[in-house]
Amino acid sequence: MPAAAPTLTLKKPVERVVAHGHPWIYRDALEPFEIAPGKIATVLDRQGRFLARGLVERGPIGVRVFVRSDVPLDDALIARRLDDALALRRAHWPADTTAVRLVHGEGDLLPGVVVDLYGAVAVLRLDGQAIERFRGALVATLAQALPDLGVETLLERSGRGDTRRVQALWGALPDGLVEVREHGMRMPVDLIAGQKTGLFLDHRDARLRVRALASGARVVNLFGYTGGFSMAAGLGGAAHVDTVDVAAGALALAREGWARNGLDATMHEAHAVDVEKFLNAAKQQGTSWELVIADPPSFAPNEAAKRGALKAYRALHTACLSRVREGGLYLGASCSSHVHREDFDATIREAAHAAKVSVQVLERSGAGFDHPVPVGFPEGAYLKSTLCRVLRLR
Repeated sequence: MPAAAPTLTLKKPVERVVAHGHPWIYRDALEPFEIAPGKIATVLDRQGRFLARGLVERGPIGVRVFVRSDVPLDDALIARRLDDALALRRAHWPADTTAVRLVHGEGDLLPGVVVDLYGAVAVLRLDGQAIERFRGALVATLAQALPDLGVETLLERSGRGDTRRVQALWGALPDGLVEVREHGMRMPVDLIAGQKTGLFLDHRDARLRVRALASGARVVNLFGYTGGFSMAAGLGGAAHVDTVDVAAGALALAREGWARNGLDATMHEAHAVDVEKFLNAAKQQGTSWELVIADPPSFAPNEAAKRGALKAYRALHTACLSRVREGGLYLGASCSSHVHREDFDATIREAAHAAKVSVQVLERSGAGFDHPVPVGFPEGAYLKSTLCRVLRLR
C-alpha cells in the first residue's frame, strides 16, 4: 500500500456494522475530509485501529469498502474478485439459460461493478465515480475471462435517461435485438435502449414460478415492460394474458417475444395505458383474473420518498387484490431498496383490509443466485416478491 494513501477516522460508532460486512461507510460517519473520488483510503476506528480499506466516493457514501483486513487494494485483488464471481455463476448456471448476471457489485465484493451476460454479448455498468480507478483492470480481466463463456462483444453502459450512452469496448454493437434463453424461454432484448442493462434478470426465478402457476388461468401482467412474465405465463398454458405498460416500445418487444415462443397471438393482448387507469376501467367493467402480477418501477428512489412509496404500494395492492378472482393469486413485487420486506408486507396486509379480502401468503422471494447479498448488507436485498392467495371475506 503506497505510503501516501490517506487515512480516515470514524466519528460515529459503526465499527460493528462495517465488521459485519456492510460495504458503505457514509460520509457523516467519518471525520471531515476532502479527498477526490477514486482515491484508496484506509479507515480507522474511533480508537485509531485499522477497520477497512476502500475507495473514496462522491456524495453521501464516503467510502466503498473493499477489504476489512490490512491487505493491498490493487489490480490483483480486483482480478481475483472477478474470477471468484465468475466461478460462482459457473457452479450454479441455470439450465437452458443464456442471460445471467456475472458480477453483482457489493454482493460479489466489487462495489460499483455490474456485468450482465446476454448470450454472446456482455454489458458492463459502473456505479459511482470511485470504481473508475480500476476501470482498466476490470476491462482487461474481462477481456481474458469472457471469451471462455462465448462472449464476442463487451458493451459499457453509462449515464441515465437522456445522458445514457452505450459503447462497445471490444466487439461490435448489436445490430438490432439480441435473443437470449431463460429456462428455454426465448426473450428478445434491446441492449442499446432497454432499461437496466437490457432485461430485469433478477426476476428469473419468479418468471419460472409464474410459468408453473399459469395453466388454464387468465393472467394480467402489470408494468409488463417487455413481457417476461407474460411469455412465462403463455408457455405455462395460460388461457389468456394481458400485458399492461405505458411504453409502446416495450410492448412491441412483448409481442415479439410472444411470437418467438410460438404462442398463439389471439391469446395475448398488449395495452399501452397507465396501470391505474387500466385497473380503474377493469373495476368498472367487472373484469378479473386468476393471476395478477404487479412489478412496478421503484416508488422510493431515496429514503425521503419512502412514506409516499408505501402509500403508493398500498393503493396498487388494493386495486390489484380487488381484481383477483376468488381463490386466485396475486404476485406483488418491489425493487425499492429503501422499502424493507416488513414494510412491503405491511402494505399488502393493509391493502387486503381496504379491499375487504383475505390474503394467504404462499411464498416470499427475492432475486436469484446471481444477485448475492452480503449478510451484513440488508439494503442489498432490494427485490421483494410476495405470492398470495386471495379469498373474499366470509
